[in-house]
Amino acid sequence: MTYLPANSRYDGMKYNRSGRSGLLLPAVSLGLWHNFGGTDRLENGRAMVRRAFDLGITHFDLANNYGPPAGSAEEAFGQLLKQDLAAYRDELIISTKAGYYMWKGPYGEWGSRKYLVASLDQSLKRMGLEYVDIFYHHRPDPNTPLEETMAALDHIVRQGKALYVGLSNYSAEQTAEASLILQRLGTPCLIHQPSYSMFNRWIEDGLQDVLDAEGIGSIVFSPLAGGLLTNRYLNGIPLDSRAAGPSVFLQSDQITEEKLEKIKLLNAHAAERGQTLAQMALAWVLRGGRVTSALIGASRVEQIDDNVAALRALDFSGDELARIEAILKG
Repeated sequence: MTYLPANSRYDGMKYNRSGRSGLLLPAVSLGLWHNFGGTDRLENGRAMVRRAFDLGITHFDLANNYGPPAGSAEEAFGQLLKQDLAAYRDELIISTKAGYYMWKGPYGEWGSRKYLVASLDQSLKRMGLEYVDIFYHHRPDPNTPLEETMAALDHIVRQGKALYVGLSNYSAEQTAEASLILQRLGTPCLIHQPSYSMFNRWIEDGLQDVLDAEGIGSIVFSPLAGGLLTNRYLNGIPLDSRAAGPSVFLQSDQITEEKLEKIKLLNAHAAERGQTLAQMALAWVLRGGRVTSALIGASRVEQIDDNVAALRALDFSGDELARIEAILKG
């Protein structure tokens, strides 16, 4: 059956300008890090992508190594683009990244010009695209001169294979240096993608100040702390949860009694706001306008609905923020 997106898709979404650029991003973006790979059901991924677009999520975030196996998330998204979204390409922001291990030999990871150009060519082929909207360097390379990595990003834009470039997992100091190089080259950094949540606040210690000063936007991943900031762990660790399984991203020993108590208190405060814990956690990272977009993951359509509903209550009073701070420091 031919997919026709909802006519109301732009009515409820909030769009924020990325830094000092002309690009607007949805306040909630969909990441294809998990649940879109070769081991997952394509029809479930199709349902989630369709629902996301129907709700005004125009930004879909990938990377060369997303799956598993690596590359399979881009292949799956390429199929969905061809079958469902090809007619709406100009309404979409599609991003991918390179930096982590992808193939054998000395040219299959990190930040050399050789690797970045080759990796993006592979990504474009997997997705069936002529260009991506945003191309990120996924992690700093301690052994490649930053000038070479940034020159590769500039080269990729000048080739027409990406419209904008971004950084991910760079420190405040590395971001400032990279931004200066990119400005000199004439391809300013559009956006930074760091991890950020109530339980992971490292970007507040300098990075956000650099982004503000440089006019760079931010899109934060893991805003729900790997699922901790949801209702999944209110009564301990479910047997079917990520923490109970083999995931390297959330393990049971990270969920202490102290953290569980904080989760329960935060959940109670979210209920007073008329929100789920996940909705409040997303609203919290978006508070104050310093974060352009919160990057969510999902395994079911219902999770996307719940997350986007966070946009109905983004404001916090000073007392609310103080109460949350007291719980987190507790």
